[in-house]
Amino acid sequence: MNKTIHFETLGCRLNQVESEGAARFFSDSDFSVTMEPFTAKSFDESVVLCVVNTCTVTAKAEQKARRIIRMLLKCCPNSAVAVTGCYAQLDQKEIMAIDERVCVLGGQHKGSLADLPPLLKNLLEQNPGLSGSEISREVQKIFDKENNSSERNVITSPFRLATETFINHSRSSLKIQDGCNCVCTYCRIRLARGKSVSLAASEVIERVKKLEEAGQSEVVITTVNIGQYVSEYEGKVVRFAEVLELVLASTQKIGIRISSLYPEIVNEKLAVVLANPRVRPYFHISVQSGSDAVLAKMKRPYKIEAVYRATQLLRKAKKNPFLACDIIAGFPGETDSDFDLTLKMLKECGFTYVHAFPFSPRPGTEAFKMRPMVPNYITDKRIAALEEFNKKSKTEYINSFVGQTLPAVCETVHRAKVFKDRIVVHAVTENFLHCQLNFSGKDAKLPVAGTEVRVKIVRPLNDGEKTGESDTLAEILN
Repeated sequence: MNKTIHFETLGCRLNQVESEGAARFFSDSDFSVTMEPFTAKSFDESVVLCVVNTCTVTAKAEQKARRIIRMLLKCCPNSAVAVTGCYAQLDQKEIMAIDERVCVLGGQHKGSLADLPPLLKNLLEQNPGLSGSEISREVQKIFDKENNSSERNVITSPFRLATETFINHSRSSLKIQDGCNCVCTYCRIRLARGKSVSLAASEVIERVKKLEEAGQSEVVITTVNIGQYVSEYEGKVVRFAEVLELVLASTQKIGIRISSLYPEIVNEKLAVVLANPRVRPYFHISVQSGSDAVLAKMKRPYKIEAVYRATQLLRKAKKNPFLACDIIAGFPGETDSDFDLTLKMLKECGFTYVHAFPFSPRPGTEAFKMRPMVPNYITDKRIAALEEFNKKSKTEYINSFVGQTLPAVCETVHRAKVFKDRIVVHAVTENFLHCQLNFSGKDAKLPVAGTEVRVKIVRPLNDGEKTGESDTLAEILN
């Protein structure tokens, strides 16, 4: 069947893996699938359905989703545009008002995308020549059955979009937990994804084993709140430390990367499990602020002392790990002294990189009406200070590995950059250095995407040398 499904994915790693899972179901039903982001110059008449997996973490994320939806309506004149994800869960009417070719599936029912391919295939075969608006109306009828359902089946819905093959990612991912029971005052994600649910421990083990059998060299364990993972295994309650231990005991060689940690769950027991050589020495901690006063206003379930303790334990588990964190700048009432405490915490804990976000007031959250608001120009200065910290800290971290040999996973080769004198391939080391590997000549033997290689770190890249997300120049050794 010469019909194409195109995916556009915004936001978190969870969205990325869910899109990959949905794409697998379409591919299995004989659709062609594309996942490389379109540009305004793209044009494809073969696309019958665009799937936009959205984020609602900031107003800019929603604005970007609307821009992409409008772009796809122009780039794919024969298609319907199906919008799902967190933004779709909370603002269905706003999204559907964009165009009659737009249909919406709430993010909490995203797993039902697994049922859509055979239904869509049958629809197109029985009704050749359907317009995009006609396809949209029929698909919306299917979606409405899900959108109006108040129940979420723990196995078939939140965790259904799993796959052992990945179209757009060289490193596999597995979602083991969804939703969140916290009441953080700034967060709209908990409203969109609902209460915490966990994938059964036995299923986590089996899915990682299947990924290993499929030849995946690494799996990224993804969650909304990893501290709320809870299941039962052989009559015992298991949380994240225990399920990770079970996965390591049940597999042989696949590497494990943790997408995000909450500081309060990093204890001695977890640190012992993380010390396993197959657990990657990269840890992202959800921090948000270095000030206890701000954390209290955010209703975060920890104080800054927990962050200091977590980073100490992670350094005990791994030698010189890559430590990243999230920081929100300009939260209502954040003073200069509060922000100074954040900078102090970043330096003293030895963070390598900060994902810096300006505060974005989200409708439906407690912080939406909090006062006093921090002026934009002050927030911008704080973001600039965090970016300056990043530049210095990341360079120092890369320099600490110059001359060392590290294992790395090669990124998708179709993203290789071809220049007149060389071909550039990207690889990600076990400690999350994004390496640029240069190959001479058009006939160079390129590494297979997704395979593990060994690279020698040469030096940090200057801004003018970087391609894609690369930050490190390296040499391949095998």
